[in-house]
Amino acid sequence: MTLSEFQQKTLRIFVIVLSDRAAKGEYIDESGEIIKNQASNFLQEKNFNFEITKFLIPDEKESLISLLNEAKKNCDIVFTSGGTGISQRDITVDVVKPLLTKELSGIMEWIRVRCAETNPNALLSRAVAGIIENFLIFTLPGSPRATREYLKEIFLTLEHALLMFHNVKTH
Repeated sequence: MTLSEFQQKTLRIFVIVLSDRAAKGEYIDESGEIIKNQASNFLQEKNFNFEITKFLIPDEKESLISLLNEAKKNCDIVFTSGGTGISQRDITVDVVKPLLTKELSGIMEWIRVRCAETNPNALLSRAVAGIIENFLIFTLPGSPRATREYLKEIFLTLEHALLMFHNVKTH
């Protein structure tokens, strides 16, 4: 497939926010909206067609697995928000990591190191990136500040990752 053919494809993106409190309506989710907005801006800048669907679920394994199974049907990228820390309810990484067919560990290692320069607590993140069958997945923290920081670094390699993953010939 050529780059122009790939750009004709509609990329399907899931944004899955895991938050018990936001799912109950106790506060408004900000991180999921940040992901939607920044991903939209990035993909528009790269001239990709896309549609983004956002889900807000409690920190529950079954709900996350159900959405990841849905993503296997026709999704290109999944971003999760929340559940990457060390509390008892932080289950995102525990669910996602065993499902990875390929882990892209360098991305999250780099982000943890970069963010830890100004916020040592970033080293407590267990976030992962990789591939689950037919889509790329990035697990982001639920903090709006951390979401922005992670996306900034992810977008440095996302276009190349998409093109490589879909065997797009760029030259």
